[in-house]
Amino acid sequence: MHRRTFLTAGGRAVAGLAITGCLPRIGTRPSPGRRRPVELVPVDVSWDRIIRTTVGLRPHRDSGFVVRADRIDGKTVIHNYGHGGAGYSLSWGTGMLAAELALAHSERRAAVIGCGIVGLTTARQLQRHGFDVTIYAASLPPETTSNMAWAAFTPVSGLVSAERRTPEWDAQFRRAVDIAYRQHQLLAGARYGVSWIDDYAPIANLNGPRRRNAVSGDEAGTGLLAPEMTIGRTMLGPGEHPFPTPYASHSSTLRFEPSIYLDALMHDVLSFGGHIVVRTFDTPRDLMPLSENILVNCTGLGSKALFGDDELVPVKGQLTVLVPQPDVTYTAGGMMPRNDGIVLGHVAQRGVWSLDVDEAERKRVVDAAIALFGQMRAP
Repeated sequence: MHRRTFLTAGGRAVAGLAITGCLPRIGTRPSPGRRRPVELVPVDVSWDRIIRTTVGLRPHRDSGFVVRADRIDGKTVIHNYGHGGAGYSLSWGTGMLAAELALAHSERRAAVIGCGIVGLTTARQLQRHGFDVTIYAASLPPETTSNMAWAAFTPVSGLVSAERRTPEWDAQFRRAVDIAYRQHQLLAGARYGVSWIDDYAPIANLNGPRRRNAVSGDEAGTGLLAPEMTIGRTMLGPGEHPFPTPYASHSSTLRFEPSIYLDALMHDVLSFGGHIVVRTFDTPRDLMPLSENILVNCTGLGSKALFGDDELVPVKGQLTVLVPQPDVTYTAGGMMPRNDGIVLGHVAQRGVWSLDVDEAERKRVVDAAIALFGQMRAP
């Protein structure tokens, strides 16, 4: 279970007049009446403002995430992994699905394997249903790869291949995302580091091609999300926004501060009587000595080696982080502002296991941000 992965939203950073549609095609044109122009502070992007670059591997399965119960030597193993770039978005929902599988057993003690976002939220869902929970993990916050995630509500990011979707999987997904979306709204506030943020997508051509998911090939999860999950989406026309493109879309989305969120969840697990044990497992046999008979596997890409899931493939991601800029209060063009820095992405390299920084990709991302925000109209 040795891994260093992180979850970020899929896609490619784009800038300037080369930007094409960054969202599914929106059926409405800008309103004929000129709105008051949106004023946004441009991001100060330069190479000397970079404070770190993080690299990791998303756990992708073409057929989507797994929530399933197996039996191994008299123990029930409930799997909850393979969320691609949607781990933060779906964690409360798939955690609930895993807890419901655990409720089919009379025992109310459970072990959760993994202490990232999926493991912590699964532990909390189990506790809410009356389970005594112990988390076993090789790494704890702030050393988990979930601490390095892009961390926005992107429930269809790098999640599933269009060719592998089934009605049964879609139904499971929709239930999970509905649960997670509602839970995140209830957690909004400083304690958990969950907040709403304005999301802008510069668009050069309204009739341009839809953005295809860089991980799965799915066209931005077409048909998976309910309309209410694109809050207040509007199209801004020339002169109504500060970006160097004729058009820009605007909506509101949820943002997560990983370091705050994970620490708060770990505190909750412990406050509700849970235990956390640092331990490494290399094979399923290593799990058998645990005293709990219900084991919930939340190891992400680690499930490839630990449980032999050959469908799991890594999708290498890379985030470059700039010095924080408190006056930037929106996300756009592969940029997310957080307390711990301005995060630039995205990189999605399927099948790449290397954890080395890809300098060519870093240059592409930073140069794209310089081009985009350098051409923005200042307020």
